[in-house]
Amino acid sequence: MNSLKLKHALQQFFMEDIGERDVTSQLIFPGNMQAKGTFLAKESGVFAGTDVITAGFHLLDPDIKIELYKKDGDRVEKGDILGAVYGPIVQLLTGERVILNIIQRMSGIATLTREAVERLDSEHTRICDTRKTMPGLRMFDKYAVTCGGGYNHRFGLYDGVMIKDNHIAFAGSITKAVAAVKQQLGHMVKVEVETETKEQVLEAIEAGADIIMFDNRTPEEVKEFAALVPSGITTEASGGLTLANLHEYGKTGVDYISLGMLTHSAKALDISFNIEE
Repeated sequence: MNSLKLKHALQQFFMEDIGERDVTSQLIFPGNMQAKGTFLAKESGVFAGTDVITAGFHLLDPDIKIELYKKDGDRVEKGDILGAVYGPIVQLLTGERVILNIIQRMSGIATLTREAVERLDSEHTRICDTRKTMPGLRMFDKYAVTCGGGYNHRFGLYDGVMIKDNHIAFAGSITKAVAAVKQQLGHMVKVEVETETKEQVLEAIEAGADIIMFDNRTPEEVKEFAALVPSGITTEASGGLTLANLHEYGKTGVDYISLGMLTHSAKALDISFNIEE
């Protein structure tokens, strides 16, 4: 993750949660009272969020000592200690909830992504995410996908062209939509076209698409459509995919499978933060 963006995001999160001060911790404990805090995995999964722990606590106090026992992408078991922090108890308790919220979400996304990759069980096809992320958390969500063994689709509307059904309908055709884009677009930006029929696939090929997505198609249809696409064009399947049917799509020869559920439906991994003297 970009360190400047990470610190900026964490500052906003802390401002929302802390406000003027952590009134509870500051009224109970002297400012110089030292403590140790540990992160404990309360269930098994894949860990993600080392930079969040380090940058988060160092924003509150640069002298807090941090020890990390797990790396991003490591599989963890229930009862594992993920890391420890040493410093003023007020700062440890002040930062606890924000940091926990983020790493629990990230680890949940990484865990679900790892399961999807394993269920797909393909040496060719890659799992990738979508833009179905929580506003304000896209950087964290997409990084967590990579920790689970997945890949990132476009980060936003700005870094790739994706011509969908509504664009096609109002432009008049795939050919017209692609032509309009390519007349103005630099050569560094890829153009993806969403298709639903064999005829649309052939039209997207002729129009010069860089990536062709097969939207809400069965494994049999994806296999048929992928066979039509020249090797220089990337193929993607999306829509209607679940953990249960991923393996079937892995046999179709498609290059990528995009899954919105990785970020919009992942269950947070249960992690606790415990203070010791």
